[in-house]
Amino acid sequence: MRYVIIGAGAVGGTIGVRLGEAGRDVTLVARGAHLDALRERGLTLRTPDGTITSRLPAVAGPEDRALPADTVLVLTVKSQDTAAALATWVDTPVEGGGTAGERLPIVLAQNGVANESAALRLFARVHPVCVWLPATHLEPGVVVANGYPHPGMLHLGRYPSGADDTSRAVAADLTAAGFVAPVRDDVMRWKYGKLLGNLGNGLQALLGPDVPEPLAARVRAEGEAALAAAGIPHTTPAEEAAERGDRVRHRPVDGEERAGGSTWQSLARGARSAEADHLNGEIVLLGRLHGVPTPANAAVQAAVRRAVRERIAAGDFPRTELEKMVG
Repeated sequence: MRYVIIGAGAVGGTIGVRLGEAGRDVTLVARGAHLDALRERGLTLRTPDGTITSRLPAVAGPEDRALPADTVLVLTVKSQDTAAALATWVDTPVEGGGTAGERLPIVLAQNGVANESAALRLFARVHPVCVWLPATHLEPGVVVANGYPHPGMLHLGRYPSGADDTSRAVAADLTAAGFVAPVRDDVMRWKYGKLLGNLGNGLQALLGPDVPEPLAARVRAEGEAALAAAGIPHTTPAEEAAERGDRVRHRPVDGEERAGGSTWQSLARGARSAEADHLNGEIVLLGRLHGVPTPANAAVQAAVRRAVRERIAAGDFPRTELEKMVG
């Protein structure tokens, strides 16, 4: 199969380079200075075992030719960019007739749980991935991947449930590329468990590494209550830790620990958007639908939007102000 990685940042860049090193046909999709760097000098992947520079083909979007029928689209953009990416690729022609939305599988290696339903509106073959992959992208052309001894664990399945031959074939390629890639009939249960873990991403982005434990616990408790009210099953931290074991640990790269998670990275890069509306905002949505108060998640959601809007640096949001917003 041929892979098109739509969003070659921290997660997409790591997956793309690893698949390429394993001999798979990979094309990276990026934009701006990052795309320029990929075209000029390739993608440098820094890992605990050393540095790889991969000269994979890099494009800005669909080109003026049909996609091969064995193409797999891998969507790794942040959730707030999903709608635009889906619209860009859905009508791309496929060799032999039809469009990408009609014929090609799309694999969603993203945080959040709203991407799958958005994709299914346009693509007939949607494959969710629960992503455990500690990586950082702050500099054009460079990704730092701290996972060790495996770069990440990627649970795959089919949406809305089950798994199929495509799930298993993609998992086999990811396994050959060094990832742990279990195939799950209940992959969304794992994604909802990951969502609960990701509710702290916004807090870390706002306050830095020293997030008050009571605040983090309150944000997660609201999430668990909202999922319970909605009747949505999810994995537990104990189940996740047992599954991950020692297979994906954080290890320094060139003596440096990972600086921060995905939302922190957005603020650190000065991005014009961040994913809190699709993480904490998912809990706020469920709370409003099912009568569960979620003031802490709503406050984090609003504070992250303000940090983006006012260009507040990662970790520099006033703690007392956030605590006042939470109430």
